Amino acid sequence: MIWVTWRQHRAQILVTAGFLAVLGVLLLGSGVEAGRYVAEHAPPGCPGPAVACGDLAVALGQRYDAVYSVFGWMPLVAPALIGAFWGAPLLGREYERGTHRLAWTQSVSVGRWLAIKLSVLGGAVVAGGLLLSLMVSLWRPVFRTGIDSAFGNIGVFNMVGVVPAAWWLYAYALGTLAGTMFRRTLPAMALVVAGVVVTMFTLFQLSDHYAEPARAELTGTVVLPDQDARLVRATWVEPSGTEVDDPSSTGCPRRVDAGQSSRNAEAWQACLFGKGYRYAVYYHPPSRFWRFQWTEASILTLASAALVGLAVRRTLRRPG
Repeated sequence: MIWVTWRQHRAQILVTAGFLAVLGVLLLGSGVEAGRYVAEHAPPGCPGPAVACGDLAVALGQRYDAVYSVFGWMPLVAPALIGAFWGAPLLGREYERGTHRLAWTQSVSVGRWLAIKLSVLGGAVVAGGLLLSLMVSLWRPVFRTGIDSAFGNIGVFNMVGVVPAAWWLYAYALGTLAGTMFRRTLPAMALVVAGVVVTMFTLFQLSDHYAEPARAELTGTVVLPDQDARLVRATWVEPSGTEVDDPSSTGCPRRVDAGQSSRNAEAWQACLFGKGYRYAVYYHPPSRFWRFQWTEASILTLASAALVGLAVRRTLRRPG
């Protein structure tokens, strides 16, 4: 049965393996070249908070803009493709072609057929997600001069740790259920893509509630000292201790001139700090990275188990 599973789904497996291999070569090549570039152009004190380090980060960003563009869409597109081309055809194509009637009347029972297919392909999906995470984690240290954050940047967060494997598994499970619902491949693929987008947006909105945000009051600056922190919200605090979203009647001019908005904003903020105002930020420190990783992975894994359970139930109740 495992051999049959390989024969039926080797196209998806080989294409995905080829994709990961090409991506690995791309990451390896850019990482090696970027490492040489950093070694040759990094000023003393980098990586670090120096202004020159920021210039180096900008230069790296411009030099490897194409690579960053790939990672801009991959956290969303990769799971959607897994669900569309691994999950949706698993049962949808069998129903669509009518081959399920032959497959489920052989010596292997429907339950065993489902168990082997779901477990083998599900394990391959999880392995692929973990491999992607490993490659990105090995690649990113070259660019740790301020370009991105593994915690504060949601896109990078969904590409490292255990979350990629959880997203791939969730998309695969959603596609499998969609195949049993529509019994056709193309509608199931469309549902998977829409479902992944909606789920990712929903978890993005909920992620700030995975833990109680920490609070800090800043004076003289409105920027968190730790760039890896995940900002939840920010507000001004009056000298009396009352939080206000937009201070008014402070006597500080707030001008917006073309080409000088940044300088005017800094002057306005400096005026507020001079009058005793403070800037309160609610944030999640980077030390919560793994807590957020396991929380999101647990949500997606439980959802995957529920989706697979529904798919199995629908299949066993309506085998024909």
